[in-house]
Amino acid sequence: MDLSALILADSRFPGGGHVHSGGLEEVVARKLIRHERDLPGFLSGRLRTAGELAAVFAAASAHAAARGVHKGHWRVLDVELDARTPSLAQREASRAQGRGTARAGRIAWPSPVLDGLLAVTPRPHHPVMLGALVGVAGGSPLDAAAAVAYLAVSGPASAAVRLLGLDPFAVNGVVARLSGELRAVAERAAAVAGDDPADLPAPRSPALDLLAEAHSRHHKEEVRLFAS
Repeated sequence: MDLSALILADSRFPGGGHVHSGGLEEVVARKLIRHERDLPGFLSGRLRTAGELAAVFAAASAHAAARGVHKGHWRVLDVELDARTPSLAQREASRAQGRGTARAGRIAWPSPVLDGLLAVTPRPHHPVMLGALVGVAGGSPLDAAAAVAYLAVSGPASAAVRLLGLDPFAVNGVVARLSGELRAVAERAAAVAGDDPADLPAPRSPALDLLAEAHSRHHKEEVRLFAS
């Protein structure tokens, strides 16, 4: 994997991902996950739905950045990802992380491509921003897709340790055992990176959308550890 993708997938990258649980906090609040044995199903499901959608757009964005597309293309990618994200809470979480990633990424990899992207989408979706950063740094669509797919499971896994006090070694093992699925998701995303944005796949999970909306409501009513 390209170094830029590794940096962006690192939890220490100041993109704001540490304040998002990917729906895990709401699931824990409803006592749907209590133990380590409950975690694999949730992470696998998230990877194959929201994670795959993010991977698809990260790959498409990396492909676009490498080609130096007209800035209007970024608006099209943004609109298409919005259309595939019915939950307002999910869209806001993605844009919050995208903006945080943009602030740090522009310092690490300054580029007129990024300037063009942010000129038309000042609060870009996280997968689009991350993919663009990987693309301008010389990484491939596969690199971008793998980084985003990994974040789709590593973020909730870290949240599970904090919320439930799970054994971090055991939780890390759960994530490691998803490597085959993760690789397959990244490869499928990379295979369609050059497609028309309107034709990109739209894997979704209505359950995650509903959990995100519920978490958003509860977050306004009581103190929650994570923003999403």
